[in-house]
Amino acid sequence: MRLAGLTMYDLEPVRAATDAWWAGLARACRLEGIGDVPGALWRGGPREDLWRAPNLLLSQTCGYPFLKHFRADLQLLATPVYGALGCDGPNYRSLIVVGADNPARTLADLRGAVCAINDWDSQSGMNVLRHSIAPLARDGRFFAQVKVAGKHQLSIAMITRGEADIAAIDCVTHALMARHDPASVAGTRVLAQTQAAPALPYVTGAGTTTDDWTRLRAALDRALADPDLAPVRADLMILGFADLSLGDYGIMLEMETGAEAAGYAQLQ
Repeated sequence: MRLAGLTMYDLEPVRAATDAWWAGLARACRLEGIGDVPGALWRGGPREDLWRAPNLLLSQTCGYPFLKHFRADLQLLATPVYGALGCDGPNYRSLIVVGADNPARTLADLRGAVCAINDWDSQSGMNVLRHSIAPLARDGRFFAQVKVAGKHQLSIAMITRGEADIAAIDCVTHALMARHDPASVAGTRVLAQTQAAPALPYVTGAGTTTDDWTRLRAALDRALADPDLAPVRADLMILGFADLSLGDYGIMLEMETGAEAAGYAQLQ
């Protein structure tokens, strides 16, 4: 059986909606003539294992690790368009979040603060934040400490518990949390928004044939037009899909090289 996993926005409050979205996508895939479509989403371990699986049918990944580590394993299928604050067509931003009672008014006010990130390999939690901080760094440093939380939700929890002062949160994740679990973002506020970049792409495995790639892309549009899936799409804030190229995602590597050129190769 082939594998499918939508791990990037698989938050507990919207897990039922994610499963319903996959059920609709799977149905659309079968109607497009794709065989061996899994009935349930993969949730079996590190998502990197899924992205490297030779039998991967469909997944969603972060553009930054895609460009840096998974070009040989994945094919870009489409870029989702989300209806979240901070999104602009197929582009998204991170929201720089601090505690509600934090007196900071600008990023510069957070010099010497404790930063929480979801992962060192994250566009939304690390790379775009490094790009934002680079002009403010002195001798390659800005923060007193950087802590790895593991997930955006845990970064926000660290702020609410007073264990961190700042985090950059994917605006779609933040919007899903605010809508479906408002208590999880209570006690925090958005200080600023980062530069935009293409949203987290839907992908398929490198071994997917050209015919199946075409069928998968058609299945996304079929599911998007399915009126029975309208409530699910609304829950997940999915408005559409755009056809971008890997070159469009290159802005993420430009952010990386720009920070390096400014002497801020490491978020610290």
